[in-house]
Amino acid sequence: MKKSSLLVTLPALAFAGLLLSGCGMFRSTKAWETAKQESPLEIPPGLDTPAANAALVIPPPGSNQPQAAPVPGAISDAFVVSGDVDGTYQKVGQVLAAGGAGQVTAHDDSAHSYAVNVVGGVAPAKKRGFFGRMFHHDKSRATSDTATHAVQVTVNPSGSSASEVRVQGDEGAVAKLIDALKKGMGG
Repeated sequence: MKKSSLLVTLPALAFAGLLLSGCGMFRSTKAWETAKQESPLEIPPGLDTPAANAALVIPPPGSNQPQAAPVPGAISDAFVVSGDVDGTYQKVGQVLAAGGAGQVTAHDDSAHSYAVNVVGGVAPAKKRGFFGRMFHHDKSRATSDTATHAVQVTVNPSGSSASEVRVQGDEGAVAKLIDALKKGMGG
């Protein structure tokens, strides 16, 4: 009896499994057979090719030459004082004429600028990194020189009731002249 019940239950289980699986062997599993053809993408007019007129321009001869590099050590620094440009320009001229800051070699009243020769100047000490401060303990790293440095001083408007005094030239001379101008102008 055991054999006959096994013979009956095995086909019944196979038939039940076939029914539960949804008879997948009778369905088509090829999705491409049911795919539909879509219309191709349309490109709006004017966007089909990039503009090539700028790509074909030949640069003039010599345009690939390197530009002049800035002078090492030349900086520009400025400070702002209250007052109009003409009044500030005159105050700067008075401080420079009093001496101690430098010798005026030229001035342009229409451009509100002075050319000044500054003797000496203290080059500010460069900050060291962590290891430089840790292993090099010398405190006096600022150096002073006795050479004459050409510096340009310009007074420009800054806002409605202020003026900017800009100094350009050698790093140490600019710092020295800025300090002298600030002290002489009461700033």
